[in-house]
Amino acid sequence: MVRDRRKGSSLDKGEHRSELKRWLVVLVEGLVLALAGALFVSSAVAQESKESKERKDMVLKGDAVCTRCHNEGDEYPVLAIGKTKHGTIADGRTPTCTSCHGESNLHVNRPADAKERPKPDRSFGKNSKTPMEQRSAACLTCHQSSKRMDWQMSAHASRDVACSSCHLIHSGHDPVRDKLTQTDTCFTCHKEQRAQVNRPVHHPIIEGKMSCSSCHNVHGGNPKQLVRDSVNETCFSCHMEKRGPFVHAHPPVQEDCAICHQPHGTTIPYLLKQRPPFLCQQCHSHTSHPSQAGALPGGRTTSTSLLGSVARGCLNCHINIHGSNSTQNSATAERFRR
Repeated sequence: MVRDRRKGSSLDKGEHRSELKRWLVVLVEGLVLALAGALFVSSAVAQESKESKERKDMVLKGDAVCTRCHNEGDEYPVLAIGKTKHGTIADGRTPTCTSCHGESNLHVNRPADAKERPKPDRSFGKNSKTPMEQRSAACLTCHQSSKRMDWQMSAHASRDVACSSCHLIHSGHDPVRDKLTQTDTCFTCHKEQRAQVNRPVHHPIIEGKMSCSSCHNVHGGNPKQLVRDSVNETCFSCHMEKRGPFVHAHPPVQEDCAICHQPHGTTIPYLLKQRPPFLCQQCHSHTSHPSQAGALPGGRTTSTSLLGSVARGCLNCHINIHGSNSTQNSATAERFRR
């Protein structure tokens, strides 16, 4: 009986030792695997660090961090910025990616629990949630002089239009800076002017001889965002013969050319808003000449009261309607005749 107990006890001890050995083997194997994994991760991190150090900037200074993901194969070719003024490395004013987009640490180092990569600190796409002021501020850091100094008080800025709404920064060809394609950008919003420009009588805009920026400073602060301080001064930059001063001036000409003319386009010669005599009769109703219907007389007549509206109407006699320098001593000398 004692022997059996001793034998059983020795068996229990043997089994316990075997179980302990088995657990030790498992523990050692786990430690070995963990150590191997740590060495692998360390090696990968070291390799990545080495590659990041060896990686060179492709376009802009310090863009190696960005070009790991953004390359010439993107749907939106961001590396095309190298073909623009912003990609001129020899120029000390050339910006970097972070100059416009911010440091964007979360975008570069995506958090492990993030389902999608966070956007940069400042994004400029059509669906960007970055406020307009912040987007424009990135550009105004460098571009806030000359024609752009009044941008904050301009009509575009007050309507939440950002620089990137019109300009393509990463493109080698910015359509809004090309006379032939600039109108496509402007007409995206200004649809009424698009219809006017395509009328028979218009400034040579769609022909590419002029552009919207020939008359308008889109970064300016005056109400109509003109290149000059007023409508007249803008028109006189090309139509200098209408400037004067004249001995006998026509008040509407001195006030605003747009009183009589539609500068974007009309169906009437000389870009007039209406045909004479109807245009003239808006101000000159019954004084000097009685108002006349724009039609031919019904019979033979020698009376000017029935012929004043025939053909060119008022312009048959009043040629110099913008102003006259006549010194003739007569009652009609000031009435813009030859």
